[in-house]
Amino acid sequence: MELLDKLNWRYAAKAMNGKKVAEDKIERILEAARLAPTSSGLQPFEIIVITNQEIKEKIKPIAWNQSVITDCSHLLVFAAWDTYTEDRINYMFDLTNEIRGFKNEGWENYRQMLLGSYPQKDAEENFNHAAKQAYIAFSAAIIAAAYEEVDTTPLEGFDPAAVDEILGLREKGLRSTVLLPIGYRKEDADWLVNLVKVRKPMKDLVTVIE
Repeated sequence: MELLDKLNWRYAAKAMNGKKVAEDKIERILEAARLAPTSSGLQPFEIIVITNQEIKEKIKPIAWNQSVITDCSHLLVFAAWDTYTEDRINYMFDLTNEIRGFKNEGWENYRQMLLGSYPQKDAEENFNHAAKQAYIAFSAAIIAAAYEEVDTTPLEGFDPAAVDEILGLREKGLRSTVLLPIGYRKEDADWLVNLVKVRKPMKDLVTVIE
């Protein structure tokens, strides 16, 4: 029940107080994102962690001037691969072989199947697929932050192209997908803090087929 209690506690903070989050908490939040499942285990994204106040100030105007951008402790940018390439796919398969210490025929056949599929697809299609994987890690980070009793504000309201330019992401083969300010709620300035959490009742959300 502890995790569910923390998830009931969390909400999308609308104002943060600028207090710094301890680095060990940030590390555990990032580790949860790193451990998140992704399609074929490719982890087709990177996470940019911003504490530089000048950069946060540059991002704020292109994110609807939301105060949490500049008042958060750490701003996480989840940036997906702009496409799948042979090098990117091979890197993850080679890393798996190195860490596990052996090669598996089935695993190598799967590598060849992916190499014969993804790199030939349209780059935009590949980016959209990679972005979905980034969102899985994004959700894991939100849940981990709640467990640490650290506030987050999931943000899609920003100009991705402008963020990409500020951070030089396109040159790295990345595109920003979603932002996650991390910090602590400023209760006296947050209209949402004391409102009851509203979610669909289970009967309207879940269908059980036996």
